[in-house]
Amino acid sequence: MSRHEPRAAPGADTFFHTALVLDAARTVETVLLPQLRRLLDAGEPVFMVVSDHTAAVVRRSLGAAGGALQWGDSAGMYQRLGFTYEGFRRHLAAEHADGRRVHVIAEPDLTAGGDDTTPSRAVEYLAYESICNDTYAPYGCPVTCLWDSRRHPPELIDQVRKVHDHELTEDGPIPSPAYVPPGDYLAGRDAAPLDDVPDSARDLRLGDAAELGRLRAVLRSSAGRGPFTDQAVDDIVVAATEVAANGLVHGAAPVRVRFWRHGDTFVVQADDRGGYPVPPDAGYRPPGPSAGPGGRGLWLARQLADTVSTHTSPGHTSVRMHFPIEITNRNPS
Repeated sequence: MSRHEPRAAPGADTFFHTALVLDAARTVETVLLPQLRRLLDAGEPVFMVVSDHTAAVVRRSLGAAGGALQWGDSAGMYQRLGFTYEGFRRHLAAEHADGRRVHVIAEPDLTAGGDDTTPSRAVEYLAYESICNDTYAPYGCPVTCLWDSRRHPPELIDQVRKVHDHELTEDGPIPSPAYVPPGDYLAGRDAAPLDDVPDSARDLRLGDAAELGRLRAVLRSSAGRGPFTDQAVDDIVVAATEVAANGLVHGAAPVRVRFWRHGDTFVVQADDRGGYPVPPDAGYRPPGPSAGPGGRGLWLARQLADTVSTHTSPGHTSVRMHFPIEITNRNPS
């Protein structure tokens, strides 16, 4: 058994995904701190990845008792959305492999190189929050996520409650009546249309796999003209090539690849004529060891791009990737 394969215990029956909605200045003191004290009194390990403000309140209030908490680097964890999701998954897998049931307290930072008011980024992040109810469950390590209703619009907080199966209250965690299972929550997202591609976008059409080399060369030249690092350019090229190859293999040629700059973001969209619906959980689960080259394309795209959106209509399948300069230039391990 490898280090990161789930063991029998703890298991999915001990996993809870809990939302703590911060709706007042003292919610951390009145709701989070009592829960932390309960966990520490029970000798349960706790891993904190929270904002500087929340960390300061917790340390000040718990005093010496807070020395038992483990602390993670929020800036290091909250990177490209796929990296963030996979980083937490690997941490839980490692703890599980060591037989530890660690409680994670996380405070999502959507401003890491971006704008937390950008609807598309928040929507994509909540998709990861939803699917982790399945993918994190085998590790048996509860996760509590802090969301500030004073910073996020009410409609986003409504979605937060849908992707967490529990909500933390002054009386402790309670089942969330708004919870929607991942399959139902993610269903239909592929039907939502994408924004129009600007007329200024560079446009390539690929008839077969032999033309992928031309795509790589043109992308490398275009992305390389901006302030992207060499590693970031490599990531853009790999993600776009994998998605285009998927279109050729699993869709229908020709595959049309367009790319453009939107402010500080490099955007790539690949369209094929297959019109085959993209499964709701496509690209959210790590490909198994037996997966061929085509089985990892959307997974890699979700890891290397910050956000990935898909759309399917009759005779048409689209995948759009966003690469914000600041986020893509970071190179987390």
